[in-house]
Amino acid sequence: MKKILLLLLTILSMNTYAQMSKGNLSKPGSVYGKVIDQTTKEPLPYVNIIIKDVAKKIITGGITNENGIFTVKNIPEGNSIVEIQFIGYKTINKPIAIKGSRKKINLGTISLLEDATTLDEVEVRAETSTVTQKVDRKVINVGKDLTSAGATASELLNNVQSVSVDSQTGNISLRGNDNVRVLVDGKPTNISAAQLLQQIPSSSIKSIELITNPSAKYNPEGMSGIINIILNKKANMGFNGSINTGVEAGHYVRYNGSLDMNYKTGNVNFFANYGTRIGKRHNYGYVNRTSPQTINQNFVFDNDNTSHLLKVGADIYINDKNTLSVYTTQNWFDGLATGSTMVRNNGVLLTNAPTISNSESNSSAYNFNYKLDFDKKGHNIEFEANFSNSKSPEVAVFNELINPSDKSLNYNNSVTNNRDNTLLNLDYTNPVSKNGKLELGAEVRINKTSNSIITNQENLNNSSFNYDRNIFSSYITYSHKFNKITMQIGARLEQYEIEGDFVNGTSTAKITDDIFTVYPSAFFTYNPSDKNQFQLSYSRRVDRPGIGQLNPIREWSTPLITSIGEPTLRPQFTNSFEVNYTRRIKGGSLTFGTFYRKINDNISRLTYKDPLDTNVPKVKQILSFINFPDNDAYGLEFSANYRIAKWWRANASLDFYSQSQKGIVNYKEANERTTDVKTNVFNSRISNSFTATKNLRFQLFAMYRGGQDGIQFNSKSMWMINTGASLRVLKGKGNLTLRVNDIFKGMRFAFDAETPFTQNGQFNWESQSAYIGFNYRFGGGKNKAKSRRRRDNNEKQGSGGFI
Repeated sequence: MKKILLLLLTILSMNTYAQMSKGNLSKPGSVYGKVIDQTTKEPLPYVNIIIKDVAKKIITGGITNENGIFTVKNIPEGNSIVEIQFIGYKTINKPIAIKGSRKKINLGTISLLEDATTLDEVEVRAETSTVTQKVDRKVINVGKDLTSAGATASELLNNVQSVSVDSQTGNISLRGNDNVRVLVDGKPTNISAAQLLQQIPSSSIKSIELITNPSAKYNPEGMSGIINIILNKKANMGFNGSINTGVEAGHYVRYNGSLDMNYKTGNVNFFANYGTRIGKRHNYGYVNRTSPQTINQNFVFDNDNTSHLLKVGADIYINDKNTLSVYTTQNWFDGLATGSTMVRNNGVLLTNAPTISNSESNSSAYNFNYKLDFDKKGHNIEFEANFSNSKSPEVAVFNELINPSDKSLNYNNSVTNNRDNTLLNLDYTNPVSKNGKLELGAEVRINKTSNSIITNQENLNNSSFNYDRNIFSSYITYSHKFNKITMQIGARLEQYEIEGDFVNGTSTAKITDDIFTVYPSAFFTYNPSDKNQFQLSYSRRVDRPGIGQLNPIREWSTPLITSIGEPTLRPQFTNSFEVNYTRRIKGGSLTFGTFYRKINDNISRLTYKDPLDTNVPKVKQILSFINFPDNDAYGLEFSANYRIAKWWRANASLDFYSQSQKGIVNYKEANERTTDVKTNVFNSRISNSFTATKNLRFQLFAMYRGGQDGIQFNSKSMWMINTGASLRVLKGKGNLTLRVNDIFKGMRFAFDAETPFTQNGQFNWESQSAYIGFNYRFGGGKNKAKSRRRRDNNEKQGSGGFI
């Protein structure tokens, strides 16, 4: 019944798209021009251009592009009014007349004057998230989506099209593949993506960029692309801010809060963002083996975590040609994980091992950016330096209650994990002609990691692993616009060097690698009209093994599972092809896409029987990684953003992925063999926003994630329905939010497997929860359209994007 309800909800919402307009009758007129800030003379992007008839009824409209330029077509004959409106500026009305031979009207340059009296009541963040399709990415501008209120970045990303987050492990995947690179403000971080996403409150996020096929300008890491999380940073004149706080209740109660502030005076903008989450989370599950023995495992884990995230910085506009930006992000995390694993063999209790793990993670990043603009528009050079470090110590205690004399299940682990990263980047942009642009750049990345473990576990030694990685790269891209076609071609040259040292007791091992690679890319965009865009792209990418995949130090996962890295892993390379079509329609937009990937030396997870297990037959297993043979992947995607009625807006997405996998069954066993598996995955999401009154809004969200077959594990499908409500208070400056997630408890990870043991299992977490929160905005400064450097958002200037 629950699945039928979900299906009906999806069909009901998607069926409304059949009611879309079939198009307007031919209308002869058009109007065009450019909008700028009257004081700074800078172009204003995304300004609303509204065409009304003499009775003030809206006929059509559009928005300005990133250069402040607009064109609005399909204006009927006769007298009309052009209304130019933008947040924080005084609205301008201009009468026009489409008559006789006067079909195209040039309004020239329109200067807007800031209006401080209107901004006091302006919502800085939109009511719902919106999706913008740009030339090389989708940008999800995060709204006040009720079902994401009080959530973490991990939970927020689960609501984003093409993205899935494993709520048990925190691993993130894009288009069905977990080889994805996660950036914050365009920069890599020192901590794992799974840990990072649990620490960032959703209220601290401004937007999320999905770069599924990055050009040569960007680092080639991440087979399925890049997910870039942009944190909030306001730039209004005067002092402005907002505060968010809330309580979430599931199995336990958790608290969260954030504070955004900025102070802009003259040519300096100071900004700060702070977010925190405090509380416990409950996880439980089971794994049942039926062959070669009947072994039942039951897990219960509680995680008591406290996280703090702070971003502080300043933008200094020295003059019209020189801009200096500095900021730092500081992240503090403390976690106490307690749990127990009960293991029974044919009903006989073998172990009831409680575990206690005390961990912390303190990371810092410092960023410096300087940009010089030359006399020619778009001609500039930009230097960026980013330094970051992190320390993540952990102390874990494992105690066997059933057999205290068994030292293999009674031991302590003390783990240290330190990382230091340096990134230096230089970019040069030169519009060599009216329609052509040349971009050059160079980058140096220096990464140093040290990991050690001190243990008193029987048969294991103290060990350490040091891993240094240096990457030197340069790129060149050239873009040119031919009427309705925009082309960009480029290549990135990269020298990759690694050196690792592993010490296990008295034995040592060393790994080195030195690789030179060229990564080409090509993008073609065709805009036959202002409502249609076609995109074709190609890029070569790489997935290099991470420290967790390489580190050969044995780590306890459960009494029957030990994790260990594989230092001989090779990088996997991918040739990626992508085609997209975007259609702007009255009330919204539609996007269709397809992609194909050819993957070499595919890195995948592997389990096999533990060779150190002394039980007969063996019951323990190793969780590791291996390079599988080459394989292929392809997929189809559809997304829509549509205003069904004045009071109802819907965002929906459907995606289908298919991948061929080749892998090893019964690894390191006498009957070891290679097998082929075809994995097909279907996912869908829909978010409905309903405006009941001026101050009251409701939201209904549903998602379905299909199961998939793997070499060793077959996962089951999962689904979720969330709902929420929002009420504006205190003259619009305050906002009360209530939401309930996973109403019918459809989210859980379930699987079955045949190798290395016949088994099935399920893991559950606090997916069903209720949240109540409050947001309040203070200050009343004037909006300033001056933007920070493009690189903060990882954007390419003048790339012929479609808005």
